[in-house]
Amino acid sequence: MGKLLRILGSWAVSIIRRMGHMATFLMHAFYFIFIPPFKFNLLLKQIRFFGNKSMIIILLTGSFTGMVLALQLFYTLRKFGSEALLGPAIALSLIRELGPVLSALMVTGRAGSALTAEIGIMRISEQIDALTAMALNPMRYLIVPNIVAAIMVFPLLAAIFDVIGIYGGYAIAVKLLGMSEGTYFSQMQIFVEMQDIRQGLYKSISFGIIVSWICCYKGFYTGYGAEGVSKATTEAVVMSSVLILIWDYFLGSVLL
Repeated sequence: MGKLLRILGSWAVSIIRRMGHMATFLMHAFYFIFIPPFKFNLLLKQIRFFGNKSMIIILLTGSFTGMVLALQLFYTLRKFGSEALLGPAIALSLIRELGPVLSALMVTGRAGSALTAEIGIMRISEQIDALTAMALNPMRYLIVPNIVAAIMVFPLLAAIFDVIGIYGGYAIAVKLLGMSEGTYFSQMQIFVEMQDIRQGLYKSISFGIIVSWICCYKGFYTGYGAEGVSKATTEAVVMSSVLILIWDYFLGSVLL
């Protein structure tokens, strides 16, 4: 019994120490966001990095998510005689929940993993040590541009996901299931409010911070060799995805 308690205690201390280290890393990055000189060229490069690597997959998943929602919700709402609410049901589902969450998960799998691998390779090839030796702060050059770019890009990608999803639902509801185009969009304008859009925006911004933070941290403190980079990349994707879902629940509970 005593040995079991010692093992559990050691595990708990290790987890708390690691969480503290990660929180310190994020606070350190936020500190440099507001300290000039600002690296606008690096910021634009990382905005392009997140956008280019994720746009195709956002378009594909957004359109098919809207199509699936339309197909499933239409037959569910028809049982209650409420087919006219299909448009707002799709829009609210995408704007408040599915758009921010699914787009964040897609970006994590595509750009987040590439980001961890890139920083991890810089670590094992001693490029980060070289920056430090030249008196250049790695946090300012590598981490801050990624976090700021993610805060800016994630809401834009979620908005694109929402629009494409709504038109994917339109293709199924109007073109396939025969719903009136006016009914689909007019009901949407009535039920979707600014508060719903703000909720999706807050979620996207927080997911951008989570993904860039975890992926940069895992790459920055990766293990040695190709195996270390591979392990760090896998851990970054898994941890980011789990934290996105956990944080989505708690933030959604607060914003409702």
